[in-house]
Amino acid sequence: MKFTAVILAGGRSQRMGQDKAWLRLNGKPLIERQIEIVRELGAEEVFISGRADTNYDSLGCRVLHDRVANAGPLAGIESALAVSSTPLSLVLAVDMPKMTALPLQTLLVCCSGICGAIPRFQNQIEPLAAIYPRSALPIAQELLNSGHHAVHDFAKRSAASGLAAFIDLPDEYFAEFANWNAPADVQL
Repeated sequence: MKFTAVILAGGRSQRMGQDKAWLRLNGKPLIERQIEIVRELGAEEVFISGRADTNYDSLGCRVLHDRVANAGPLAGIESALAVSSTPLSLVLAVDMPKMTALPLQTLLVCCSGICGAIPRFQNQIEPLAAIYPRSALPIAQELLNSGHHAVHDFAKRSAASGLAAFIDLPDEYFAEFANWNAPADVQL
């Protein structure tokens, strides 16, 4: 199945105090790790939803900037869906250092050409390591245009519209979705 991937790396990283994309795990920046994972999965194209003040040239990916400033990850998802050349887009937050290809592959096999997949653990969804169809773009645009930036609401509306399904993943994958938000979270 053909899909695009977007690495969400445009956050302000205020709690971390530095750009999380460039934090290193085993000597490699998190952003490079995520790009490698989505390429391993076979992404047709890889985008970085990035910060305007950061140079990503060394990563060899097209950089997207948000249409709506300071709107969080939903703005990055909207930008990717707007330019994607494939029906599905894998969204992956840059700050999930334990992520591997396996849970994402599990989500991909649950997709159809018109329906994405959003992971769920014990009734809690994770909308920032999920797959959305390009046809969910109007939902993202409507939310952003109304000043509503909650990505959880985007995921729920996508599912309610039949554009994505919640996929209950085994608990063994739960740790791979953990993220680094503050310096105390960083494990070198």
